[in-house]
Amino acid sequence: MGHGISEAGGALADGWLAAARRIDSPNCDARPEGCAVELAVIHAISLPPDEFGGPGVVELFTNRLDPAAHPYYAEIAGLRVSAHFFIRRDGELVQFVPTTARAWHAGASCWQGRERCNDFSIGIELEGSDTHAFEAAQYECLVALLRALRRHHPLRALAGHADIAPGRKTDPGPHFDWARLHGLLGSDWPR
Repeated sequence: MGHGISEAGGALADGWLAAARRIDSPNCDARPEGCAVELAVIHAISLPPDEFGGPGVVELFTNRLDPAAHPYYAEIAGLRVSAHFFIRRDGELVQFVPTTARAWHAGASCWQGRERCNDFSIGIELEGSDTHAFEAAQYECLVALLRALRRHHPLRALAGHADIAPGRKTDPGPHFDWARLHGLLGSDWPR
């Protein structure tokens, strides 16, 4: 669904992307007054770890993760986190938080000397891990999503979660191909 984001599908109504499947997360709040969305943060997530296709990520972002469903879930079930977007392995695009709101994706973070990256960023989770390459459909969806977002927000940079939370986070990980992403985006995007 996601990698075919058309002009119409790339329309944002109240911060919701028409082309995305909408699943509301309660894990968000208002951005600071007058704070422009300038950064897209690329993440990777898989629940259970290194397993794909299940409901774990959606359950985590909607506070419905069953701590008894997997040993790892007992450790993270109390987290209150979200992202704006989640791109599954097949390129399906899910949106949890409107881009006009602050999703709780970055945690303690800093970008170019600015703390609290959640205030001025959009969080994009890719279904993946540090041990698996990402799928072509995910890159295609990500590129289409970033182009659609840039039509509505003054995005001026891309960063990985590891870039804004070094030492604390490793995602999107060693298998995320930044050169491929920049090649697909074209030269008018910051590197």
